[in-house]
Amino acid sequence: MSETEGAGRARAAVARLSEAVGERRRRLGTAMGEARRQRRLLLVVVCVALLLDNMLYMVIVPIIPDYIAAMRGGGGAAGPSARAGGNESGGDGNRTLLPARYPPTAGGNEDVQIGVLFASKAILQLLVNPLSGTLIDRVGYEAPLLAGLAVMFLSTTTFAFAENYATLFAARSLQGLGSAFADTAGIALIADRYAEEPARSRALGTALACISFGSLAAPPFGGVLYEFAGKRVPFLVLACVCLLDGLLLLALAPPCATGARANMPVGTPIHRLMVDPYIAVVAGALATCNIPLAFLEPTIANWMKDSMGASEWEVGLTWLPAFFPHVLGVYVTVRLAAAYPHLQWFYGALGMAIIGASSCLVPACRNFGQVIVPLCGICFGIALVDTALLPTLAFLVDVRHVSVYGSVYAIADISYSVAYALGPIVAGQIVHTMGFAQLNLGMGLANVLYAPVLLFLKNVCQMKPSHSERNILLEEGPKGLYDTIKMEECKGMGKSLRPAGEMEENGMDSYRRDLTGVSEEDSSDYEYS
Repeated sequence: MSETEGAGRARAAVARLSEAVGERRRRLGTAMGEARRQRRLLLVVVCVALLLDNMLYMVIVPIIPDYIAAMRGGGGAAGPSARAGGNESGGDGNRTLLPARYPPTAGGNEDVQIGVLFASKAILQLLVNPLSGTLIDRVGYEAPLLAGLAVMFLSTTTFAFAENYATLFAARSLQGLGSAFADTAGIALIADRYAEEPARSRALGTALACISFGSLAAPPFGGVLYEFAGKRVPFLVLACVCLLDGLLLLALAPPCATGARANMPVGTPIHRLMVDPYIAVVAGALATCNIPLAFLEPTIANWMKDSMGASEWEVGLTWLPAFFPHVLGVYVTVRLAAAYPHLQWFYGALGMAIIGASSCLVPACRNFGQVIVPLCGICFGIALVDTALLPTLAFLVDVRHVSVYGSVYAIADISYSVAYALGPIVAGQIVHTMGFAQLNLGMGLANVLYAPVLLFLKNVCQMKPSHSERNILLEEGPKGLYDTIKMEECKGMGKSLRPAGEMEENGMDSYRRDLTGVSEEDSSDYEYS
């Protein structure tokens, strides 16, 4: 009788335990669904931040030359009426509202001022990125992203009410400070929340498309509003969007309320990542592939006018068609990476070869229709390189370091900043001393010669981390719901959860594994495919 009662109590205990585990799994499934919805909204926040940063970077193109000329003439703040006086301000009274990037002005001193103004953002970003990457690794991604958006809001409003060159320079430099935090933290947040391929490549590709759209849509956006509403309106519109984006981020992930960072591993220091040979190869490729774009933007307008007599509208529309091959390149690379993920290095090398060939073809063009083709080729190649190698940086951190991404994407931002800091200042001098054709041949040759270097990544791209590696660096079980969700996501996107009834067979050992989210089979480190 006692044995029967004991067996009954054991079955009742197992049943209660099964119900408890079933309820816990139901709550965990609901939380995981909410986490996936939250990460999609966070992707929207990051994409809007990147769009705003690049729109602010380029929206001043149709405004600044006339504005500086008007200030030099003592006319105060520039506006549509400032351009009505034709050439008396040193500019072209018929300047298009779809301008070339860094449009020329008559005065050499103005050219220098405009070049320094454009380069100041990238220079400050270059200087701040090592510090911002380290800070992001220490405090998490949300707080630096919010801080970056706040600084960008301040920069945009400063642009709107600037009345002299010093204030413009301060606003531009302030934008570089905000970008160093917002861009790096945003891209790192995407890499962290989208830990599995091909979802990571798709998310980063979406972010790259927003960057491209912001750069190409900003000049006509700024030009039209400048013409019909005045200089302040484009900046105030961008400031409002920036404020709304920050409020959405604050609602989704309040930096002061999240305790996730306390349970995440300590990231690898940025100086150690910089000396990693694989990361160095990727950083070099990102810098090299962006040099043609950064150096052509301030020089191609004058060359088109001198060599082919291009009209203002042709100069203004030069870069607009390039948006479509850039988006196509992102789409193609994401699809190829999903099918053949171990060939990311090849997609990057192919993109650099396309960039090199296209750069060499630019000087041979003799009309507007011809010059569009190599420029589209350059943007298509850049899309291949960026879309293939940005996820590769996160992958390299996963398999060779600790899966915290602030510092590694600070290195990527440094690579971009090097190209865009040198472009507005150095490109014009190279054209003046050596010639436009020599500049393009040199940039094309640099890309073609660098492409084989990406073969160095071939072996490491065949590695893959185990499903549980990202979140078992703490040498202990998960603390709280966040870590449990992350482990469950990494164990299997799309694997169905085990039914609670299995507890009857597996007993307390299975229950312990369910609580930790880690099985003995998941303890392997890395394997080759």
